[in-house]
Amino acid sequence: MGCFDHRQYVSMTMEFRCNLKCVHCMIEDTMDRLKPQTTEQLHALLAQNGMHRKWKGLILTGSEITLHRDLPEWVRMARNSGFEKVRIQTHGMRLGSESYCTELVDAGVNEFFISVAGADAATHDGITTVPGSFEKTIRGLEILDKIPDVVTITNTVVTERSYRQLPQLVERLAHLKQLAQMEFWFYFPMSESDDKNLVASHIAALPLLKQAIADAQAVGRGIEVKNFPECLLGNDRAALYNDQPELYIDDAFWTEFMRNGFYQCVHRDQCSSKQCLGLNTAYVKKFGWHREELSPLS
Repeated sequence: MGCFDHRQYVSMTMEFRCNLKCVHCMIEDTMDRLKPQTTEQLHALLAQNGMHRKWKGLILTGSEITLHRDLPEWVRMARNSGFEKVRIQTHGMRLGSESYCTELVDAGVNEFFISVAGADAATHDGITTVPGSFEKTIRGLEILDKIPDVVTITNTVVTERSYRQLPQLVERLAHLKQLAQMEFWFYFPMSESDDKNLVASHIAALPLLKQAIADAQAVGRGIEVKNFPECLLGNDRAALYNDQPELYIDDAFWTEFMRNGFYQCVHRDQCSSKQCLGLNTAYVKKFGWHREELSPLS
């Protein structure tokens, strides 16, 4: 159901500052000590790809990549080195400035991966903890929607605070003509327990998720669902896609990531799924194993 081949992309984490304080932030406890990739490392990757053409697309990401003043120059470097696609991953607040959107597009950005935390300002701003962030992000999406040859993608982290709004979110963004894909990433806490009470029940979220998938397909969107049991999705199994582009990031990130403890399931030994991440430690502690609800795929 997705529109993009992640094998054709590579991600570089170039910034670890952020001007939001999202309650679901994966790296809030490590942001101050994680080191971004350097300009020299970016140069090396561009040179490597110029020789071997391993990837068609470069993703520039970080806690908030638009805070770095060199972003337009990095984009120009990437396009001049032969990358056909340059995507930035952003919370979208700075895209509320039409002049900044134009600057990035003129530099060569042609894909924007934008986080939308909720379907309305109260929910979104409550999650980002910054009043007005929803308005700026939506304005940025609408500005980009008027620029030719620009593709947008939205990402929503699905938590206890946002899962009820999934169908409303699809409806809220239905007017965007250049929104190619919506992604729903079910939250994991980078810890062995859900101390913030943000992990949403898969069982409770399932009917709303399936409605959002149907509604998004009805308006021509690609769909990707992350970190959700494949067997629960039924006829929507094709929406589950946990593959990611190759990622260049501080090695310390993976130490924290492994604390999640993915691939736990009572049916794991009998299941043939190649995409499912099963349950994680924090989820099992909170909701149990769903022994009756889950079933192995043959």
